[in-house]
Amino acid sequence: MEIMANRLDRGFYMYQKEFEDKALEVLRSGWYVLGKEVSGFEEEYAAYTGAKYCVGLASGLDALWLAFRVLGIGAGDEVIVQGNTYIASVMGITINGATPVFVEPDKYNNIDTTKIEEKITDRTKAILVVHLYGQASKMDDVMELAKKYHLKVVEDCAQSHGACYNGKMTGTFGDIGCFSFYPSKNLGAFGDAGAIVTDDEQIAKDMKMYRNYGSEKRYYNKVVGANSRLDEIQAGLLRVRLKHLDELAAEKVEICNRYLKELKNPLIELPEVQKNATTIWHQFVIHCKYRDELMNYLKDKGIGTIIHYPIPPHLSEAYEYLGLKEGALPITERYAKEVLSIPLYNGMTEEEQTYVINAINAFKA
Repeated sequence: MEIMANRLDRGFYMYQKEFEDKALEVLRSGWYVLGKEVSGFEEEYAAYTGAKYCVGLASGLDALWLAFRVLGIGAGDEVIVQGNTYIASVMGITINGATPVFVEPDKYNNIDTTKIEEKITDRTKAILVVHLYGQASKMDDVMELAKKYHLKVVEDCAQSHGACYNGKMTGTFGDIGCFSFYPSKNLGAFGDAGAIVTDDEQIAKDMKMYRNYGSEKRYYNKVVGANSRLDEIQAGLLRVRLKHLDELAAEKVEICNRYLKELKNPLIELPEVQKNATTIWHQFVIHCKYRDELMNYLKDKGIGTIIHYPIPPHLSEAYEYLGLKEGALPITERYAKEVLSIPLYNGMTEEEQTYVINAINAFKA
């Protein structure tokens, strides 16, 4: 049996007619940029998250760097972020000339909120919280620190559409919540797409200006902006998937509950969900000290896996200039050597799940 780490076609076929009808509707409309599909999605996604405003953008990375741009954070400023995130989180900071200050993760793979305060200096302007792998971070601690030190809070929700902490949805705690709708996400488009949510009307207005060349009125440019518009087709297709997001998420929860119950191998550390938090299981990430051997073993059995992520940002060539060497973030670096995402996708059959479970349980170092 061949099982991919992730596959997107089954999620499409579940609602094939709805997707195809919507694509044809948009194509036949003759309006392809910043039309009724974008405004419709913005209204619906704001309502889904509980935020007052949503602004559609071209990608999750654009959401991040534009968030810091709109908040006025740049050269000379520091932003606290966890060390084990995807590099796009850090790029959102550094594209604006600000400096990332890394904090180690907790056992839930999210930022260790007990280690944030010691990193705060007079140059710290914001905390970037990443809800990694789909699990909500400990937001009460983060918001308490932000209030104490008058810091902005940006949430990277690229993997956490619908996850909650104390019943409140990720993206709605801080000043700006940033979302990616890359096809592999739980709320995935059929190409690049992103958005921000906020309760601040001025932030929403500024974001709409920045996404469209810095222009509120055509040919009248107030700032040097970007071309970062969510297009009509992607917005329309996202509206279709958003209608089914809860049922899609429920299916993943069912698969992951089975993994949690039936995966029994002393060499494997299963993911945990912290108190008061929910996860949408963007990935099912296990830890294993024999990760590379496990990955090769599963590959031989036709089971695909992915490492999220093999190189921490602080050790990447892109951030060599920060001067951080191996050993600077030992927990982050250990996680990079241990984590492995096993197959998880909508439409995964019980037979496929059983095959993965039996293979992992039979693994020996």
